[in-house]
Amino acid sequence: MSEEIKQDGQSCAFSPHKSKIGGQALIEGVMMKGAYKGAMACRLPDGTIDVETWDLKGGKEKPWYRRIPLIRGVYSFIFSMVDGYKCLMKSAEKQMTEEEIAEEEENPSKLDKWLNDHFTEKTVEAIMSVVMVLSVGVALALFLFLPKWIVGLVKPLCVNRIVRSFAEGVVKIVVFIAYMAFMGVMKETRRTYEYHGAEHKTIACFEAGLPLTVENVRKQVRLHPRCGTSFIFLTLFISILVMCLVPFTVVWQRFLCSFILLPVTVGVSFEAIQFAGRSNSLFAKIFSWPGLQLQRITTREPDASQIECAIAALTPCIPENMEDDNW
Repeated sequence: MSEEIKQDGQSCAFSPHKSKIGGQALIEGVMMKGAYKGAMACRLPDGTIDVETWDLKGGKEKPWYRRIPLIRGVYSFIFSMVDGYKCLMKSAEKQMTEEEIAEEEENPSKLDKWLNDHFTEKTVEAIMSVVMVLSVGVALALFLFLPKWIVGLVKPLCVNRIVRSFAEGVVKIVVFIAYMAFMGVMKETRRTYEYHGAEHKTIACFEAGLPLTVENVRKQVRLHPRCGTSFIFLTLFISILVMCLVPFTVVWQRFLCSFILLPVTVGVSFEAIQFAGRSNSLFAKIFSWPGLQLQRITTREPDASQIECAIAALTPCIPENMEDDNW
C-alpha cells in the first residue's frame, strides 16, 4: 500500500519498491540521480545545506546505445565516472569559505597565478580532464598490470592459464580491499564513507516506502546490492573468467588483452549488477553477498547531519509519477 506523506511541503505517495535512484558520496555531501533529475547536496562550512539540481537526458526515450545489453553498461560506466568526477570537484570547491575565496583571489598561489596568466578557463577544464584520464591510467596500472606482474614472478602459477587467471584475480581483489581499507584510515575519506552510508540508507528508506526522516533513515541497513563497490567487485571477478580465455603468457600481452577486453568485462558486470538489484532470488542473494561484505569497508554509519544531506539530494530526484521510478 502506498502512503501519503509530506516531502518539502508537497504530498507524495510512496510505496515499497525497487527504485532507479542511485547516488555517490561526495566531499561533505551526496549526489543522487533518478529517472529525470540529478541533484547534489553539500554541507557548507557555515552549516547550511547547498542543493543543486539538473535535468537528465533520456528519460523514457533513451538512445539506442542505452538500451542494448553490454553496450549500455559501458556507456553508463563512462558517464557515471565523468559525472561523478565533476560533482566531486564541485563539492570540494563548496568547502571553501567566502573569506578563503577572497583571500585566494587577493593572494593567489604561484601556481594559480601562472595558470590564470597563461590559460583560459576552458583550458584549465581541459587540464583537469587530462588529470582525470591520468588517474584512470594509474588505476589501470594498479588493478590490471600490477597483479599480472606479481603473478608472473611466481613460476608455478604460470603453468596453467586458468590457475594463472585466478591467481591474478585474487591479487586484484586483495589490492582493491587493501586500497579501500587504507583510504578509510584517512579522516577525509572516512567522512566520505559515512556519506556513502547515508546515501545507501536514504535510498533504502525510500524503497521501503517510509517518510524520509532522519530517524527512519537511521534504521535502514547501509549495504545495497546496486552499490558501486559491488560493481567493482563483480568487474574484478568477471575479469578472472574473461582472462581464462586468453592464451598469452607474457605480462604485457596479458595486460593489453585485459585492457582491450575491459569493455566486455564492464558490460557483463553492469548486466550482473542490474540482475542483483532487481531479483530477490536466493541465487541473487548469494551472488551479491561478497560485494555487500566489501561495502562494510566503503560505508560507515552516518550521523544526523549527513543523513539530512542525503535526504536533500534524493528528494528532488523523486519523479511525479512513481511508476517511472520502478527499477
